[in-house]
Amino acid sequence: MKPIIIYSNKFLDKAGIFFRIGGITLFPFVIVRHPSKKLINHETIHIQQQLELLVIPFYILYGLMYLFNYIKYRDINKAYYAIPFEKEAYANEEDYDLSLIHI
Repeated sequence: MKPIIIYSNKFLDKAGIFFRIGGITLFPFVIVRHPSKKLINHETIHIQQQLELLVIPFYILYGLMYLFNYIKYRDINKAYYAIPFEKEAYANEEDYDLSLIHI
């Protein structure tokens, strides 16, 4: 599925309570600050992950993993980067053959 891409600094500023967010995926939307092929590809990987888990379970698992990692590391950045969904997206964000986007 090709995501609906929205550019919005204002939304991301409000969503980034604890740290600056460059992009976020809220199925079926990818919201980013600027047109970045790498960032949009990263967020599109999250769309694929959400589809594989039927969307709602993705958000539940993501939240639980973040909470677990935060308790473990006591650091918001370490907690974020330790989420398996993020590890997969970062590992593949430059593999444009996996993506359905074309910028």
